[in-house]
Formats: sequence, C-alpha cells, structure tokens
Amino acid sequence: QVQLVESGGGLVQAGGSLRLSCTASGRSVSSHGMGWFRQDPGNEREFVAAINRSGSMTYYGSFTKGRFTISRDDAKNTLNLQMNNLEPEDTAIYYCAAGSSSSDYRTYNYWGQGTQVTVSS
Repeated sequence: QVQLVESGGGLVQAGGSLRLSCTASGRSVSSHGMGWFRQDPGNEREFVAAINRSGSMTYYGSFTKGRFTISRDDAKNTLNLQMNNLEPEDTAIYYCAAGSSSSDYRTYNYWGQGTQVTVSS
C-alpha cells in the first residue's frame, strides 16, 4: 500500500505562486507514474499534470499553459507541482495520485486527501 500526503496549499493572490508537494509512505513510488488532479465542488476531477515513473516524460492539462511544472524526487519519495501566475480559476482542492501517468483519474490506484488552493482576485 502507498499513502500519499499533500502539502503546500493555501491562499494566494492572482499572479502569485505556490509549490505543492506530495510525500509518499508505505512503499516506494519509484515504480509508479504519478499525477496531480484538482476538483471544485460540483465538478468532475480535472487532470492537472502527470509524470512517468522514470521522470523522463511529463504531461499537462491544456489550462496550465506553461504555468505549472511537475517534478519528482524518488530519493525523497516526493512529487512536486510548481504553480506560477495563478488565476482565480485555479481555485480547487488539489490531489496527488500514484499508479499511472494518464490524464484519466480512473487509472490511478492511490490518492491523497487533497490540499486546498485558493487564488484571490
């Protein structure tokens, strides 16, 4: 089993930056692709970014428009998401997931509890 815990969320003004981290425990995630998703109340879970297990390939949702960067540090069992030039529309709960590098949330086996990101205008 893999346990995932997100951190780094918070309140930021539009144009600001946040860095989300996801720390894995239980088993190493080095053999898993990993990803970030987000969800607003009343909306489906939306793909943000993913990275394959080697870290050689990254994938992004179209809305990120070069503002977000996903990275992983397997030595620390950590997944990161650097978010720059944040917009109010980025407000959501952000979830870390492991087990795939797909944009389809149904392909992931493990999920964190989420961290709230709020962007004020």
